[in-house]
Order: sequence, then C-alpha cells, then structure tokens
Amino acid sequence: MASCTSCGHEIQQNNAIFCPNCGARAANAEVSPSARAGSASPCPAAPIIPETSGLAIGSLICGILFFILPTAIAAIVMGHISRAQIRRSGGRKTGAGIALAGLILGYAGAAVIPFVLIIAAIAIPNLLRAKMAANEASAVGSLRLLNTSAAVYSSTYGAFPPSLAVLGPSSSPSSTAANLIDSELADGKKYGYVFVYYPIFEPRGKEETERYIITATPATSGTTGRTYFFTDQTGTIRAQVDRVATADSPPIN
Repeated sequence: MASCTSCGHEIQQNNAIFCPNCGARAANAEVSPSARAGSASPCPAAPIIPETSGLAIGSLICGILFFILPTAIAAIVMGHISRAQIRRSGGRKTGAGIALAGLILGYAGAAVIPFVLIIAAIAIPNLLRAKMAANEASAVGSLRLLNTSAAVYSSTYGAFPPSLAVLGPSSSPSSTAANLIDSELADGKKYGYVFVYYPIFEPRGKEETERYIITATPATSGTTGRTYFFTDQTGTIRAQVDRVATADSPPIN
C-alpha cells in the first residue's frame, strides 16, 4: 500500500497507475513484465490527452444566457463543480478558464436580474395605468365627437343616425355615409374601447331615429381601461368605474 504523492490518499492496489481520488499518476506504478524483459530501462508512459470539461462548457453557455435567472444559477453551480473536477483530474481535464467565464457571467446575472425584476414590478403597473388613462381620455373624446356628429347628421337628414356605420368616411357624403367620423370609430373600436350605438326608433309613417344611446366599454377590463361610459342625445357623458355605466351614473361634464 502506498500514498499518492499529489493528494496523500492511500492507494489500496499496488499496481494502480492513477490515484482513484485525484487522478494523478501513482508514484509506484509498475512497469509491465514485457518492458522489464526487453529493455534495461522502462518504456515511457503513454501521454495523457487532456479533455475539456463538459460542465465547464455548460457553465459558459448558461452564463451567456445569464439574463434568465435559472440559467444564471445553473452557470454558477456547473462552474464550481467543473473547476473542482479539473483540479482533481491531475491534468486529464481542462477548461478552468471556460468555467471561470461561466461563473463570472452567472454571478453577474444573479446580481443584476433581481434589480431588473424590482424595477419592472414598479414600472409595469405605472405604464399600464398611464395607458389606461390615455385610453379613457380618448374614449371621452370619441363620445363627444359622436354626439356632435349625431347632431350634425340629425340637422342634415332630419333624424339621428341609425348606426355608427352611416357616420363613416365617404368622398360623397350622404345619409348612408355622412363622412363625419373615421372608419375606426365607425367600426365601433378605438384605442382599447368598444363603442355600441343603440338607436331608438319612433314611428312617423316610417321608422326614424328620434333618440339614441351610446356606450363605451373597455375591450379588456383592467387592461385597456377600468371606466365605463354612457351618453345619449342630451350630450351628457356619464361614467362608472369597474361596472357598466347607465343613465343614472355620475356625469363627467
């Protein structure tokens, strides 16, 4: 029994060539019988061809993707394991520099990502609220335009429009295309809000729109807006937060 000159580990097998603990060549490695018989001096040992550590490569790859927190952690873990294996390999494994690069990138990601997440957690709700406020302001402006357009249509054609579509753009204005609003609003959808026009008909020998109701609701409540709107031929716009607005809702103007 002998001890490894590299790590001090006791080698149980007398004919062991490498230390089972650190991988270094054993000092008491025996020369083959054929070598003793054929030559006065032992044959030189076969050269050890070093192999790049797969964990070191994996650490570098994960380190490059450090902006994803799980891969940053994986880069750190694989980097430490690979460097420890390389130290114990006795030259059989290389890639310590690759593992070090992966460790640096991994620690950089682990340090930066939490701050990025904190900033995002603060900024995203503020941006969402600002976007909703802009959509709500646009919806109010669109309702005012619709009330004005309906009044112009009524004075021109003798009744309120039967739908939003007849207020849409045209090169030659008529009762079916009055050219008073843009095509997006005529389709009933604009800046995160859905506009629905309800004509109220009164018989006068033929059906004519005597009154109307328009509602504006968020396309996605809580994302594109929270406020619901209601208006009619009086021109008063009413609003309600997080529920449908009606004629009894508080006016905003």
